[in-house]
Amino acid sequence: MSEKFDVIVIGAGPAGYVAAIRAAQLGLKTACVDAFVGKDGKQALGGTCLNVGCIPSKALLDSSKQFYNIAHNLPVHGITVEGAKVDLGTFIGRKDKIVKQFTGGIGQLFKANKVTPFFGKGKLLKNNEVEITGNDGAKQTISATNVILASGSVPIELPFAKFDNKFIVDNAGALDFTDVPKRLGVIGAGVIGLELGSVWKRLGSDVTVLEALPDFLSVADADIAKIAFKEFGKLGLNIKLGAKLTKAEIKGNEVALTYEDKDGAHEVTVDKLLVAVGRRAYTDGLLAADTGVKLDERGRIVVDEHNHTGVNGVWAIGDAVRGPMLAHKGSEEGVAVAEWIAGKAGHINLDTVPWVIYTEPEIAWAGKTEKQLKDEGIPYKVGTFPFAAIGRAVAMNEAIGQVKMLAHAETDRILGVHMVGPGVSELIAECVVAMEFKGSSEDLARIVHAHPTLSEAVHEAALSVDKRAIHKGN
Repeated sequence: MSEKFDVIVIGAGPAGYVAAIRAAQLGLKTACVDAFVGKDGKQALGGTCLNVGCIPSKALLDSSKQFYNIAHNLPVHGITVEGAKVDLGTFIGRKDKIVKQFTGGIGQLFKANKVTPFFGKGKLLKNNEVEITGNDGAKQTISATNVILASGSVPIELPFAKFDNKFIVDNAGALDFTDVPKRLGVIGAGVIGLELGSVWKRLGSDVTVLEALPDFLSVADADIAKIAFKEFGKLGLNIKLGAKLTKAEIKGNEVALTYEDKDGAHEVTVDKLLVAVGRRAYTDGLLAADTGVKLDERGRIVVDEHNHTGVNGVWAIGDAVRGPMLAHKGSEEGVAVAEWIAGKAGHINLDTVPWVIYTEPEIAWAGKTEKQLKDEGIPYKVGTFPFAAIGRAVAMNEAIGQVKMLAHAETDRILGVHMVGPGVSELIAECVVAMEFKGSSEDLARIVHAHPTLSEAVHEAALSVDKRAIHKGN
């Protein structure tokens, strides 16, 4: 007879492990099944985010920024460093150490909260049973009153540019290059492509980014994307828009690329190719045929507004369901579902989920873009403020970008805030709080912001909505 739990979570990424911990905190007997294997061959909790996504990429971004600053930003401060170089072993090793620290930390949290981990691939059977297949092929079955599917996502592979993990790589491969590629090709100018392209550009790679869409960062506000595109050009990222890759052929130690744009076909040769054209829900082998759980046309698990699948006791969260594929969105869904299972009032508002791109400058936003408001016929007002007029940003020598605030023309309720500039990954939080409390631009305009801080750009943008910014012409 299989062991019975109150909750089984399949997947230990930022959605799954958080759901498991919260369920256990609420007194539910909880298990979490995950098959991710770390570099040491052991179970590595944390999913894509902690192992080969959010955390390691930010570690490399920070390390590469330190090196880039030595040559490009320190001289203006009167600081000169001669002969700086990168030890790539230490560079990658620091990232690996941070990853191991956090994945091990989840194991400790599981132990402290009495979550039972299972190492293997989980498959939902009917009647809320879960079959676990270990890496050695051994199978066991456990069951629960409630099962939470948190299987995450995987990189989309192009049929004519398949991953070989040596020359053509996904996000994981681009975190572990053994040498700085002289020429790096990146397919896709999205979050992953821009962040990892930035890492290797700072270390000396000649980076060419091919983006099939004609507009840069079409998910972001157009004004913010325009500023970011200009700044990335200054960094040296060669971003080609409307450029569709049609062929990628490994020749010796190089990758020959063919792409098409409005001017016809072109060829470029690179040493490494990062394919970052997006991710898809990972549901391969997750569901037995008779579970009743449905998938949509994009392979995502179908859920209602409470993340319930329609099958009694079966829920789904994170990248495997609708909504943005963001770690923090998945985590909050995990908390909400655990609380709904326990009979409490869980909550997740997909309309105020913040987006962040950790490039230089950073990009962040929450809520509607100006185009969305226009398309939906919503009357709005706009307030903007540049970091060039912020004392702290100038003192930091990072006075680029701006904050843009969109508020309802009649009620003044904040509908969206969009930023590009220094530290905006942190500044967006204030705006999300204001939006969650149904705040107005006047609310933010009347709150005292410390001086000198970067947050003053948010304050002045709010003032600008009603054309009363102090430090710029309205």
